[in-house]
Amino acid sequence: MPSTSISKFDYDPNTRVLSVWFVASGKHYEFLDVPAEAFAAFKSAFAKGRYFNSHIRNRYAFRLTPATAAR
Repeated sequence: MPSTSISKFDYDPNTRVLSVWFVASGKHYEFLDVPAEAFAAFKSAFAKGRYFNSHIRNRYAFRLTPATAAR
């Protein structure tokens, strides 16, 4: 199901970085050291925003990517 809060996301299993782009702000964050199992659950979640808020936000270190930090 498309999310109203998350425009897209990607995961790199080699670095365990989950990249998330947000609709409202247009910002792109990278969440660090996210296990593949957590990404798989996020990817298959019906409500991506709800899953993100309860299972990823505030659980993994993150950084705002430089391209969106300047906005």
